[in-house]
Amino acid sequence: MSFSTITQELQDHLKSNLPQIRLILKRNPAMAYTKITELGTAIGEKYNIKLLVNFPERGKINDFDSYGKQDLSIIIDQKKKNFPIERSVIKSKAKEIFGDIEVQDAYMYEGKEGVKVFFDNGRIDILPHSLHVWCKFSEKVTDFCDWLFVNVYQLKS
Repeated sequence: MSFSTITQELQDHLKSNLPQIRLILKRNPAMAYTKITELGTAIGEKYNIKLLVNFPERGKINDFDSYGKQDLSIIIDQKKKNFPIERSVIKSKAKEIFGDIEVQDAYMYEGKEGVKVFFDNGRIDILPHSLHVWCKFSEKVTDFCDWLFVNVYQLKS
C-alpha cells in the first residue's frame, strides 16, 4: 500500500460518484459531505486506515476537481506517539525533495512528537500515528508521502 495508490483509488471513487455528490450538494451540503466521508471511509477500511477528506475552507466542497487531491487526513495507528526513525531523517528527506522550505518539530509534549513541513500554499503535518496533507498533491508531495508510508508508517505495498 502506498500513498499514491490510496489517493488514486479515492480520486477514482469520488470521480465516479461525482454526479450523485453534485446532486446531493445542491439539496444539502451536509449530506454531500457525509457521502464524501463515506467514500473515504470505505477506501480506508480496505487498507486498515482511517481516510478523511477535509474541506478546511468555506465553499471548498464546491471545488470538485480537488476532491481527493488535497486536504486529506490519514490515521494509521492512533496509539503511536513516536516515530520509528529520527525526526531529523524526516526533516532531511523533506528538504531533499522540496528544497528550500521550512520544516519544524511539532506536537512535542507528553512524550509525543511530530514534524511540520510548510509551503507557500499549505503544509504537511507528520505525526507518528497520522499524516495530514493540507496542500495540493504535486508529484513531489506524492513522492514524499510515499516515502513516509514506507519509512515512517512502515506500510508495505
